Amino acid sequence: MSVGVFTESASSPAIARPSRASVRCRENLRASYLDGAAFGGMVGFGETWIPAFALALNLGEYAAGLTGSIPLLAGGIMQTISPWAVGKLGSRKRWVIACATLQIVTLYALLMAAMTSWLGLFQINSLTLLGLAAVYWGAGLASGPAWNTWIGTLVPKSIRPRFFAMRNRTSQLFVFLGFLFGGILLQLFEDRNQTIAAFALLFAIAGSCRLVSVLMLMRQSEARPIHQGKLQWGTLVGNQQAGSESRTGVRLIVYLVLVQAAVQMAGPYFTPFMFSKLGFSYYEFVMLISVSFLSKVIILPFWGKLARRIGAWRLMWIGGVGIVPMSAGWFVSQQIGWLLIVQFCSGAMWAAYELAFFLIFLDAIPEQRRTDLLTIFNLFNAGASVGGALLGSAWLLAWDASYQSYLYLFVISSGFRCVTLLFLWRVPRISTGNFQIGFRTLAVRPNTGSFSLPVLSSVQDVSSKQSSDDQSTR
Repeated sequence: MSVGVFTESASSPAIARPSRASVRCRENLRASYLDGAAFGGMVGFGETWIPAFALALNLGEYAAGLTGSIPLLAGGIMQTISPWAVGKLGSRKRWVIACATLQIVTLYALLMAAMTSWLGLFQINSLTLLGLAAVYWGAGLASGPAWNTWIGTLVPKSIRPRFFAMRNRTSQLFVFLGFLFGGILLQLFEDRNQTIAAFALLFAIAGSCRLVSVLMLMRQSEARPIHQGKLQWGTLVGNQQAGSESRTGVRLIVYLVLVQAAVQMAGPYFTPFMFSKLGFSYYEFVMLISVSFLSKVIILPFWGKLARRIGAWRLMWIGGVGIVPMSAGWFVSQQIGWLLIVQFCSGAMWAAYELAFFLIFLDAIPEQRRTDLLTIFNLFNAGASVGGALLGSAWLLAWDASYQSYLYLFVISSGFRCVTLLFLWRVPRISTGNFQIGFRTLAVRPNTGSFSLPVLSSVQDVSSKQSSDDQSTR
């Protein structure tokens, strides 16, 4: 599919020769489009399977759970140095490519780890695997702020909604295809007692996908000179003093961080529970996660239309309440049919929750401060993820990771999610002018469908944002 259609002008004469700038713009869009597809392939084939890889290496359920959470903190910390690194390199493009290249190295290191284990030469320990996952996430999230700013200079504002919608859908398609193919490949190799060899092949494909992504990044241009300021840590304090709309962003951060901690108490341990306790095959695992992922992708446009009708604030409550019982649903029954229903509902509710949160959060923040505040938010979010995962790990350790301890942990997670609604109650009602956001899918997750972050350039800057009359804290 050619993305050149995004830059065609209906008013231009058919015989007019495109300008050099127009040609360069089309080349940038095409390269970005292919980068998104390759990036999705990397996510589907690679990072998603690291916890399962830990189980296949017999590193234990705790290692499998923690590899899906603790590395996020490395990413949250590394992305705070992004402004400094861009300033030193004098280029956002160079920093993004450097981070992406580091991800290639990490994926090929996982390939080597799988190969040496398969050949019986050497097996990495849990700390080494955790370290590789941390480098992968550190590099991935560290490139986020620079990429968000860079892509905004390449895509004309007039075509951003349509371009990012198509780019995101294509990337999500490749995430799903990579994840689906990965599960089929693992099951086929497991039937031949060659599971570790299958992981080696998956990491090789993931690294190759990221290599294609890097080649596409290199083909994109960059405006000069680069003006890169320091990360404004005072943004949060400034928001507290700037009025109710800015305080909304801070209160939303507090709410989301608490939700993240509650969710991550159980989230990283669904994978070891499915494989180690329920004895699910890779087919069953892929089927459950795919239902959640696909329901999230498919229902998202519906939530956008509903947000336009009822407002993002009400949608926030739909999502916030809807995600509460999702982990506890696993306590009710562990039959595959019931879990498919739970996963479908989970993906749908998480789509509403994430869309509403970012609609309100980004609309309440001036465009020039969005990157800084989103970076700080990601750091707090990563810290909450690690805190929640460690609490969950402590609970399982106290009860020897028994079958029942997993089920009770899922219920406890839902209980804490319910408590966080008290903090959502304190978020003022605010009207928003945006009802559509583009997302980058960074990982596939069992209970939430995916881990995604917004593409800031896809969010319009609404100049006049007015809170409704009912702006007081409920």
